[in-house]
Amino acid sequence: MTRIQPRNIPQRALTALTDAGIHPLLARLYAARGIRVKGELDTSLRALLPPDALTGTREAASLLADAIEAGARMVIVADYDCDGATACAVGVRALRAFGADVHYLVPDRITLGYGLTPAMVEIAARLEPDVLITVDNGIASVEGIAAARAHGMATVITDHHLPGDVLPDADVIVNPNQPGCDFPSKALAGVGAMFYTMLALRAELRERGAFTDAKEPNLAELLDLVALGTVADVVKLDHNNRILVSQGLQRMRAGRMQPGIRALFAVASRDPARASAFDMGFALGPRLNAAGRLSDMSLGIECLITDDPGRAMNIAQDLDRLNRERRSIEAGMQEEALIRLEGFDAGNNASIALFEPDWHQGVIGIVAGRIKEKLHRPTIAFARGNNGELKGSGRSIAGLHLRDALDLVTKREPDLIVRFGGHAMAAGLTIHETELDRFRAVFEEVV
Repeated sequence: MTRIQPRNIPQRALTALTDAGIHPLLARLYAARGIRVKGELDTSLRALLPPDALTGTREAASLLADAIEAGARMVIVADYDCDGATACAVGVRALRAFGADVHYLVPDRITLGYGLTPAMVEIAARLEPDVLITVDNGIASVEGIAAARAHGMATVITDHHLPGDVLPDADVIVNPNQPGCDFPSKALAGVGAMFYTMLALRAELRERGAFTDAKEPNLAELLDLVALGTVADVVKLDHNNRILVSQGLQRMRAGRMQPGIRALFAVASRDPARASAFDMGFALGPRLNAAGRLSDMSLGIECLITDDPGRAMNIAQDLDRLNRERRSIEAGMQEEALIRLEGFDAGNNASIALFEPDWHQGVIGIVAGRIKEKLHRPTIAFARGNNGELKGSGRSIAGLHLRDALDLVTKREPDLIVRFGGHAMAAGLTIHETELDRFRAVFEEVV
């Protein structure tokens, strides 16, 4: 059933906007959407926060520029969601435009799991990279970065997830949420972090005279990818993110987009001339995510980096088929979950943790989100992994920081969670199947 939920309208912001000459009705709408002052209505690129304001971008730019000049090989390790795919595509397209030798890898969700694990490093080592770059992951990869350094790789982390107590010993970390970073936009998505890193790299190469005899790449051509990843990752649309999304949407509406983006619009039967955030979040994003959930996100990345419209359309059609399959699997899992919860006593339970042996790892996050919306309880759905482990995906409600809650669980029971990571509203974790009941009890206490 549809619920109408009134937005809170901060009085201070409303007053500031009306005093600045904004019509009272528009001022109410803007204030309810987080606009605090008139200047935040400027979505031109000149209002974008500068790249050097983001800690680590200068150091990353210097390292990557040296690597390009030396002809070094780079490998990007991406996450398997839409944010990770678009971040990888931004990196591949920009670095190739700068003349770099760049390749990419994305871990298999089922066999390797999330992030730069030591096992993923061993796979990357087969490509003999000199530089390993993470996009939308890496801030929790202490062991993975150590393994990469043991192989002699230089390491650059670009991420936006919240860090743990110990940071990886990478050569450079670009993450607005790392300690000591004063970048005002803490809501930057993974694709945004990579885009900023590429902006800084272009500036470094410009200073070195790399474009004296060659045309300087126009990175604004990548803003359709940045917009898609930002919206699909459901990060807060603060002023800086509004600029990135608005600029990307303007390019789409004007017909200036990657062939893969155009193909995704076509298979979703959406009109790019009328592109909106709805298209990003509910049409294009889910089709890309379907590759990471049910197949291989390399399929989605290839769709975004190919310049061949025919190949892009063929891949987009495959992604559309996977998305239909994902919907079918999700519907069955959600029905099972609701049957399990028929006797759920909302009054006596503050949290929900569900597991079915035949659930698909790629869809548990969506199921957790659906149950959370229905029962308004932080929800974690588990699916069976390898070696007696359960992979969980959680969704939270306003007022409960899910990653911090899981961190508190580990502090109370250090041996309970094998690994975890995430944000305030979404997180992933791994536990041993034999510990499910104990996890439920401790998580309920923490919540």
